[in-house]
Amino acid sequence: MTVPYGIYTEDYSDLEQGVLDISHVDLISSELRGRDRSKGKIHIYIAETSNPAEAISFLRERFEAEQIGYRLETGTCSNADWENNWKKYFKPMPMGKQLYIRPAWIDEYDPGDRKVLTIEPGSAFGSGTHETTRLCLCAMEPWVNEQTKLLDVGCGSGILALCGLLLGAEHATGVDIDPMAVKTAGENAALNRIGADRLTLLTGNLADEVSGTFDLIVANIVADAIIALSRDVGRFLAPHGRYIVSGIIAPRQDDVIDALTALGFEIAARHEENEWICFECVPGGGE
Repeated sequence: MTVPYGIYTEDYSDLEQGVLDISHVDLISSELRGRDRSKGKIHIYIAETSNPAEAISFLRERFEAEQIGYRLETGTCSNADWENNWKKYFKPMPMGKQLYIRPAWIDEYDPGDRKVLTIEPGSAFGSGTHETTRLCLCAMEPWVNEQTKLLDVGCGSGILALCGLLLGAEHATGVDIDPMAVKTAGENAALNRIGADRLTLLTGNLADEVSGTFDLIVANIVADAIIALSRDVGRFLAPHGRYIVSGIIAPRQDDVIDALTALGFEIAARHEENEWICFECVPGGGE
């Protein structure tokens, strides 16, 4: 069952009154009367313009921010073309001042003098279409130079690490707990002819897998994950490095600020788009 905009709600808590208000009768089938009235169910058909991983991340973060109890279940629509139809809405796009994101399936595009990243996001987070990714890319752009060593935490499709390399970073490391995301990042590196000499991809937790220090650390995830991983980030960040976090919805920004401040970070800059927040952080006294 679908309706315009791909969403409908099952809520039988006020069944009798609802039926009376809408149909002006009080005749209700026994099947409807037997429905669970203790909870509602919202069916969402993810818009073709949305990457499923990004939409799921948004829903989870919004429910938790509003302290709404929920259970999130996913499935595949029976329409065999549904999974690929979104691609026709993912167009080549400029990003920041120097970058141009090109979907791998589009051959005709005009980047001008911008550096082109070819991306096939698959099911991993990070196509460049979401506000959180754009915020993070634009925030990191001014801080990348040929000496930069970059760490992308929760790298997803690898878009941030790869863009850092296109901007001239000396080396990038991407780490993600999802092996499929790391696989996708590796495939995107190959699409852009970026080898292991410039990009290291790791599967697992930040604290367990990563070593060394980095001039720039980026994390485009969600508020709770940022709060948790930031406890370890400090030991990987160079003394005058910059830590950029994105994926924070507006109601959670104070929680993130409090956590980062308690860990000794200072908020050097704040960026916002459509209630999504990105922070640029530096070690205390490191601005």
